[in-house]
Amino acid sequence: MSHVSQAPVTTPDGEPAPPAPTAYSQVKGWFSGYDQVLFDWFLTRRTGGEEQPGDLLELGAFMGKSAIFLGGYLREGEEFTVCDLFDSPAPDDSNLAEMQDSYSTLTRRGFETNYLAFREALPTVIQAPTSVVADRVRPASCRFVHIDASHLYEHVVQDIASSRVVAAPGAVVVFDDYRSEHCPGVAAAVWGAVATGELHLICVSASKLYATWDDPAPYQAELLTWLEGRRDLWHGVDLVAGQSLVRIGDEGAVPPAPPQPLRPAPEGAAPAPAGHQPGPRPRAGVAWRKLAKDLLPPVVTRAIVAWRRRRRG
Repeated sequence: MSHVSQAPVTTPDGEPAPPAPTAYSQVKGWFSGYDQVLFDWFLTRRTGGEEQPGDLLELGAFMGKSAIFLGGYLREGEEFTVCDLFDSPAPDDSNLAEMQDSYSTLTRRGFETNYLAFREALPTVIQAPTSVVADRVRPASCRFVHIDASHLYEHVVQDIASSRVVAAPGAVVVFDDYRSEHCPGVAAAVWGAVATGELHLICVSASKLYATWDDPAPYQAELLTWLEGRRDLWHGVDLVAGQSLVRIGDEGAVPPAPPQPLRPAPEGAAPAPAGHQPGPRPRAGVAWRKLAKDLLPPVVTRAIVAWRRRRRG
């Protein structure tokens, strides 16, 4: 069963409404500051001085952290669609086990409460398995697709195929968890599509892989020029499966200004705690740098840092 709507679901009588966040940091979810920087670059990039037309699509929304961010880049005449099971029954036993293990607190009401705390209107919400997306979203309509739904191999393969159907010419497709140890199915599906030569790599961060179904060269050329001027992001270029790949790492990148709540907390009120992140996604390299700083002489630490930077280059 599926449901498509832009109207909020109602809270049943007797159940308290989910509390609305008064700061973006209170919204649960995983979305690193430097991936926010990369999202901003891709979503505001101009081709030949003109904005690339097209809609926005997110598969897998959790509590809305990245959806709230994406909603700020929606332009007049465009549509933003979010697809997630939320609290609907999973389509198979494997997906049911995944939902119960990783997303037991996920509800549509929670997503909508969070989203409407920052945006005036909801996106089009498809409450269904992501396998329906190719039938519900117009073909060749989306300029940006963010995939962070099921981690099961068969489902990710379907999501990849759906992204190709709905992608507009030159669209960017972003995959979360492409290398996470708890999501081998995502890695197998995404790298499998790369190995066939159909999905074309643009770049990777610690958490996300950015790709396109079209020529990645214009993206990479502009991206490398932009990165040369950044001191808060390191980068290197590798050849993977016959494709050029830009690797990007965080050196203290400051994300864009966070989405602002429509109803801020009253002045003078104690700040609410940041939203609990359901499972850590540590930044690569943080642990060894702290240990080196604590235990090694400064001259040794500097030598290690210089060696690692040479390897990245």
